[in-house]
Amino acid sequence: MSDNVAYALLVYTGLTIFVTVTAMKTEGMSILPYLALVVLVAGIIPACRRFERRWRDLSDAQAADEALAPAYRRDQVLLWAMAIGLPLVLTALFKVIFAAAA
Repeated sequence: MSDNVAYALLVYTGLTIFVTVTAMKTEGMSILPYLALVVLVAGIIPACRRFERRWRDLSDAQAADEALAPAYRRDQVLLWAMAIGLPLVLTALFKVIFAAAA
């Protein structure tokens, strides 16, 4: 799970930088996108740590248990859905807010 968390954080941060921050850039708001980036990345870290902590303390025998496979797969899917979906949802939310303010 540690590898999944590390790669998911990279994907999340990349999407946040290139999608969300780009959508938020407007005239006169030069520092806000960067502050939002810091807040968004800092906010996702505790959630990712919860995924990693759940699987970190298993012994090799426990990790090989087929009964845990569905739970592991569920956590993988949820982690990746969050890493990819959250920046896209936030971008849509920011666009709606900025359109309403304009």
